[in-house]
Amino acid sequence: MTQNLNPFQIAQQQLDEAARLLGLDPATHALLREPQRELVVNFPVRMDDGQVKVFKGYRVQYNDSRGPTKGGLRFHPEETIDTVRALAAWMTWKCAVVDIPLGGAKGGVTCNPKTFSPYELERVARGYIRAIYKILGEKTDVPAPDVYTNPQVMAWMMDEYSIIQGHNVPGVITGKPLPLGGSQGRTDATARGGIFCVREAAKVLDVNLEEATAAIQGYGNAGQFAHQLVVELLGMKVVAISDSRGGIYNPNGLDYRATIKHKNTTGSVVEFEGAQSISNEDLLALEVTVLFPSALENVITGHNAIHIKAKIVAELANGPTTPEADQVLYENGIYVIPDFLCNAGGVTVSYFEQVQNAYNYYWPLELIHERLDFKMTAAFHAVHEMAEVKKVHNRLAAYLVAVDRVAEAVRLRGWV
Repeated sequence: MTQNLNPFQIAQQQLDEAARLLGLDPATHALLREPQRELVVNFPVRMDDGQVKVFKGYRVQYNDSRGPTKGGLRFHPEETIDTVRALAAWMTWKCAVVDIPLGGAKGGVTCNPKTFSPYELERVARGYIRAIYKILGEKTDVPAPDVYTNPQVMAWMMDEYSIIQGHNVPGVITGKPLPLGGSQGRTDATARGGIFCVREAAKVLDVNLEEATAAIQGYGNAGQFAHQLVVELLGMKVVAISDSRGGIYNPNGLDYRATIKHKNTTGSVVEFEGAQSISNEDLLALEVTVLFPSALENVITGHNAIHIKAKIVAELANGPTTPEADQVLYENGIYVIPDFLCNAGGVTVSYFEQVQNAYNYYWPLELIHERLDFKMTAAFHAVHEMAEVKKVHNRLAAYLVAVDRVAEAVRLRGWV
């Protein structure tokens, strides 16, 4: 079923197994297997050379039984409706597993933002909002940043929506800059939530993290903050990192300040002084304590999972491991912290941002970190205990926790 690695088929396959173990009735299973709403738009943008280019955009609202939908916006050249559907499904389970009162959504534009000028990027962002604004709203659907979008893009989008509505609506978008109603702690929230999960995993596995090593596959926002926080919060040593151009390795450890500076200066981690070159495939197979897949989908598959030697795989990316690979990792005794638990720190602090926008009262950074730690720790142990009780791997356990919560909301609403 996953031969072509269609991400939505993978998401459905994962749900099917959870539904079977939960004994979900056919109607609830069928409802949770498909998105509630989908919008595909084509919108024109005038480029800097004066030509008009038409872009295809998407917004999928997967399930709103637990509250308004929430999910990021990706600008990516390979964006497809099935990618967005899968990510919207995972957002539904992600919000449920950390027990925040939101449903799941996702959106995006098929484009290559690396080729845009800042003016073109702004026009694409505003054009997308004009195309989909009718289905957005503080109490309906709240987008956030994702791959190749950032606080500045969110600011343009929030401003465009506010212009259309005729008044300021900060709560319609999260991940905004602080002066426009953004939340403290949002920029590193995805990585920080994952680090809290790694800390808890080390406790249940009796791993001494101060003597541990890590490898980070993908060195964007999540990967860079993971590098910093792994060192600062856990005392670990990061020995390898990679991005789309290649990777670097140093068994004595890589300094995050120097590697981030090199990445920002050159656009890649490759050719970092004092490190040897390593491929993404070789990085995945390193004998490290923790492997952080932090890039895109389907990097750990049935073909290469047998080569994974890490004790813990902490998925900061969405969908980095296929179902076939999950089974291999489980049989080999590798502890996987699944994506929609491990990277749920981002949506949790986005939820905190929505709450702060609604009250027009903002929390200090220390309180954000404390509340994020509480949410992530509780979610981790709910999943770990489910895995222990049901004797299943952690991803399936996370599905069991999340799908059961969404199914309960569906039943209480009387939808089935």
